[in-house]
Amino acid sequence: MSRIGKKPVAIPEGVTVTTDKNLVTVVGPKGTLTFEHHFDVSIKFGEKEFTVEKEAKGKNVPALWGTTARVIENMIEGVTTGFKKQLELNGVGFRMAIAGKTITLALGFSHPVIVEVPAGLDVVIEGNTMTVSGIDKHAVGQFSANIRALKPVEPYKGKGFKYVGEHVRRKEGKKSSK
Repeated sequence: MSRIGKKPVAIPEGVTVTTDKNLVTVVGPKGTLTFEHHFDVSIKFGEKEFTVEKEAKGKNVPALWGTTARVIENMIEGVTTGFKKQLELNGVGFRMAIAGKTITLALGFSHPVIVEVPAGLDVVIEGNTMTVSGIDKHAVGQFSANIRALKPVEPYKGKGFKYVGEHVRRKEGKKSSK
């Protein structure tokens, strides 16, 4: 069984973590994030660090314990450094362009695909690479996954969206019988 919840989480300079009942607020140089944790866990503050402790006994309490600690740790990292994911679009005729908060994608369909960028996220397109960045790890990851789901990379020609650094296993095409 994992004991990831035992590890204390450090609070860096310039970041304040406050709690009000079960609502945790993290304020840092890049912004503010809030998280509502379960009542089965509590947060105990020390000097420049905090720990999450179990308040009840139950089957899912250990999972809540570790998850709550890591979610708050990710919030602290988000308000200090932020998160980013890079997507690469490969394929002849596949294009992407951004205008304001709207992304227009040409993905081989009969129509262009238009996607709105959620509030709190920044999208930069350079050539065939799209960089999604923001302070909320969940929002960055979910938006990147939604974009990738529009045209996932296919294994035969390698066309579609893939994460930068992702390895795609390529398949061999059909063989002729001559």
